[in-house]
Amino acid sequence: MADKSTIEGIGQQLLDSSRPLSERFRALFTLKNLGGTTAIDFISQGFDDPSALLKHELAYCLGQMQDTHAIPILTKVLKDKNQEAMVRHEAGEALGAIGSMDSLEVLKEYENDPVIEVSETCQLAVRRIEWLDNKHTLEGDKLSSNPYNSVDPAPPALDLDIPKLKNQLLDESKPLFERYRSMFSLRNAGGREAVLALAEGLNCESALFRHEVAYVLGQMQHEAAIEQLAKNLADKDENPMVRHECAEALGSIAKDDCINILEKYALDQERVVKESCVVALDMSEYERGDQFQYADSLSKTKQSIKTQS
Repeated sequence: MADKSTIEGIGQQLLDSSRPLSERFRALFTLKNLGGTTAIDFISQGFDDPSALLKHELAYCLGQMQDTHAIPILTKVLKDKNQEAMVRHEAGEALGAIGSMDSLEVLKEYENDPVIEVSETCQLAVRRIEWLDNKHTLEGDKLSSNPYNSVDPAPPALDLDIPKLKNQLLDESKPLFERYRSMFSLRNAGGREAVLALAEGLNCESALFRHEVAYVLGQMQHEAAIEQLAKNLADKDENPMVRHECAEALGSIAKDDCINILEKYALDQERVVKESCVVALDMSEYERGDQFQYADSLSKTKQSIKTQS
């Protein structure tokens, strides 16, 4: 638990552009874990930052918090054509994660946005909210459990057969929402076969889809995904949103090969890729070390206050 002044101290760390990005990320995820309107208000102040990566993560965290207090700022970001595509996309996805019927109108408005990543995201968010509205009568408790406790843009598929799920995942004639459902069912199943099936999804057409596959592979932290993640990260013609997510996934897997790859692309000319590699290396240090938690700004802030007093 944290009092308001402590949360404000962590919020100031997040908004302090003179701090290393890795420290600001830790502050952000600390605020996400703490929750509440004060934390949301500080996160919401960060959308003027020049870092698209940071703004993307701000929107992601607001969605994961599932607090309707964040809906106005996320709606504003989605509508803002001056924001980067990956930031607007994440705002749309966050609205879907919160799952309020009040967001349907704006999400439907942007289902045909000229930016394809935004358009596809809003289509998925609409489908998720509509699914939530009907899930109790249609599917009940038949879904596989999510071992990662994330709020996903689609529920897992009812099917548990990995070869069948793989075929559905890679079938680009199917609606994106159904393919996402197969993706999350494969993730929940776990294991090498599921990881390799998902890794093939990094060759599909939709950049939004490839980015979500990379995110899921990062959650699974299985070394069988390293080769394909590294290939997409190395591809300078790949969408930066996908390359960024591949970098973060490699940081989560945190094997020696991953560290070497990330160190190489920490000098990439694409800012969002470079920054993702820096943050991913910090995540790797946490995964490989003896730190108690990644989102450690609360304990550090309390210790700082104690020292000052």
